[in-house]
Amino acid sequence: CLLVATWSLPSVSAWVPSSRPQNLQPPVMTRGNSNAASRSALFGVARRAANLFRGGGRERTRDELKLGIAGFYDRSSKLWEDVWGEHMHHGFYVPENRTDHVQAQVDLIDQVLAWAKVDSCTKAVDVGCGIGGSSRHLARKYNCQTEGITLSPYQAGRGNELAEEQGLKGKCNFQVADALQMPFQDNSFDVVWSLESGEHMPDKVQFVSELFRVCEPGGRIIIVTWTHRDLDEGESLTKKEDKLLDKINRAYYLPRWCSGKDYVNLLEGFGAKDVQREDWSYIIAPFWKAVIRSSLNLKSIWGLLRSGFSTIRGAYAMLLMLRGYKNGLIKFDLLTCTKPPAVSKHGMPM
Repeated sequence: CLLVATWSLPSVSAWVPSSRPQNLQPPVMTRGNSNAASRSALFGVARRAANLFRGGGRERTRDELKLGIAGFYDRSSKLWEDVWGEHMHHGFYVPENRTDHVQAQVDLIDQVLAWAKVDSCTKAVDVGCGIGGSSRHLARKYNCQTEGITLSPYQAGRGNELAEEQGLKGKCNFQVADALQMPFQDNSFDVVWSLESGEHMPDKVQFVSELFRVCEPGGRIIIVTWTHRDLDEGESLTKKEDKLLDKINRAYYLPRWCSGKDYVNLLEGFGAKDVQREDWSYIIAPFWKAVIRSSLNLKSIWGLLRSGFSTIRGAYAMLLMLRGYKNGLIKFDLLTCTKPPAVSKHGMPM
């Protein structure tokens, strides 16, 4: 859930300020001209949006990514919550014409859990927790303890505030921590949950290693993440595909991408059992239209402008994400497995 903090903004995203906007106040609009003004603003800023990505640049270091991710979500999370609520991820669109978008986000969590065959949970970790929507849902659904980690101090603080407001202070805890160096003991959780955060991880091997380390033997690991299309042996992405992903990486503070097949190989390499993978790109696709419609109002536009340059750039990059999904480059992959039981030095289950 780290990345989607700007997904309510794709169509309002392209204004390029000479400096961070200060003291912006929306104009007074009458009922007759508000829609026209919104669309006029959108078309006007779109013409300048391409400037956000000119020049490219070198790949960011791990420390630069961490700082960028934290700042990006510190600035954008409040805007997302104001527009879409506490769940910072896609929705489950079956049927595809459903319009109850907030419930669709909750349903995505439940449908992923059902797909992964999670019937019960005692203690879960939410890796890349956003403001904690998934964690609190898990706590209520299974009456379990949850721990959420994020690089964003704002998200961790807001997650704890919402847990207290919702009567879950003793069951849900959120803290700032690195998913590649989680502050938990080995074998701590029977459910390890990562919803739309794996794409931020610069070292996928270390990421999967940490998921396995904190998962108890026999526990369930679930990864829902953006990936690129599978490649045949010896095949590479095209220059055009690489260029598109590079632009998205600049906006969302992402490292290089991998495929769903790469994740399967990693999981199997760690000895995972019952590895499953499924592409749900078609299931989440209608969410894009919904977020575009949600942004066609002045409240969203002015909220975006107040959020600063990186949020504006991230919002425009949503159009690039949509292009990648449409041409088959970008996938919405679900992966799950169980950690093998502990084995004694004699090779017997413990």
